[in-house]
Amino acid sequence: MADSILRDKAKEFAKEIVFACRDMKINKKESVLINQLLRSATSIGANIHEAQYAQGTKDFISKLEIAQKECYETEYWLELLFETDCLSEENYKKLHNDCGAIRRMLISSLKTIKANHSKESM
Repeated sequence: MADSILRDKAKEFAKEIVFACRDMKINKKESVLINQLLRSATSIGANIHEAQYAQGTKDFISKLEIAQKECYETEYWLELLFETDCLSEENYKKLHNDCGAIRRMLISSLKTIKANHSKESM
């Protein structure tokens, strides 16, 4: 099932973020920014997971759209932390690429769901 791949990727990404944030906090980096990253990045998977229990197609779409927005926010915090020397280039590239992959999967899933939903509404 394709969406379980998305859920698995989002969960793995959230775990990577938790570890990266833990390391940055140990090194006494910008804790406010780190907390923002932690919130947005873990929210991606939480919304994808919650979507599986949606109350209809519109609710399902809404949850995935929220997850997509959280991806964009996460990319912003990653860029900011990298540009302020809180996150190494290696970690930044990996996390940014992983986040981008999840975002692209969400975009693709949303396009498919919306196309199928509009056909059903006719």
